[in-house]
Amino acid sequence: METKKVWLVTGASKGLGLSLVKKLLAAGYSVAATSRNVQSLITAIGEPSATFLPLAVNLTDNNDVQSAVAECLTHFGQLDIVVNNAGYGQIGTLEELSDTEARENFDVNVFGVLNIIRNVMPHLRQQKKGHIFNISSIGGYHGGFPGWAIYLSTKFAVAGLTESLAAEIKEFGVHATVVYPGYFRTDFLSKDSVCRPEHPIDAYTAARKAEQVHIDDINHQQPNDPDKAADVLIAISKEANPPVHLFLGKDAYELVQDKQSILNKDVEQWKNYTFSTAY
Repeated sequence: METKKVWLVTGASKGLGLSLVKKLLAAGYSVAATSRNVQSLITAIGEPSATFLPLAVNLTDNNDVQSAVAECLTHFGQLDIVVNNAGYGQIGTLEELSDTEARENFDVNVFGVLNIIRNVMPHLRQQKKGHIFNISSIGGYHGGFPGWAIYLSTKFAVAGLTESLAAEIKEFGVHATVVYPGYFRTDFLSKDSVCRPEHPIDAYTAARKAEQVHIDDINHQQPNDPDKAADVLIAISKEANPPVHLFLGKDAYELVQDKQSILNKDVEQWKNYTFSTAY
């Protein structure tokens, strides 16, 4: 029965999304996959078939998302697991990024996720089963990276909305998991997936250094394998009681420990002020 489940994966033409779709199809699952360009999906994965439905979708357009979900249900007759994977990185400090640059990153990384959730939930709620994976980032838990504030804030938003979503849909038998990947060896840091600020400010030396390290040194040298991440998502989808929070990669685990240490230190150091607000 497991091989008959239908998955919907956004941002499927490259990176983790592509690895996941290939793994799913090889394992006998049916998959609807989205990208901004349907030909990129066909080139990377193959022609449409009874088990593979490539869809060109503008995730920031709710009507477009609604049509894609309807097409998925018409083609397969069901939908069981949703993976909100699409997104891109916006580099730049809060001062130097324009309103347009910031809002566009939120439109794709957050409101695109919301559009998918809004349109798949009526079906999942009615069938009283299903699982939504929202791909955040370890940067959606630990924000201590200069020059990435807008991108990281989109991923913090994804984490927060998923945690609440899990509580909202639990009564319907539907699960939600926020996934925090560490550094995975994909094209995420390449020019097609990451945007630099249009008007950089030279004074931000720490941000520029972090930017160059990511693009020149970390890009294509990441320690984690996206194929193995895909294996984990498939395994978690089979769990009767899956986690709400899922961290992927030893580097992600280490950053969790670092963030918790920072939180614990601040909580204890300033707890007199914390307690001082009581009547």
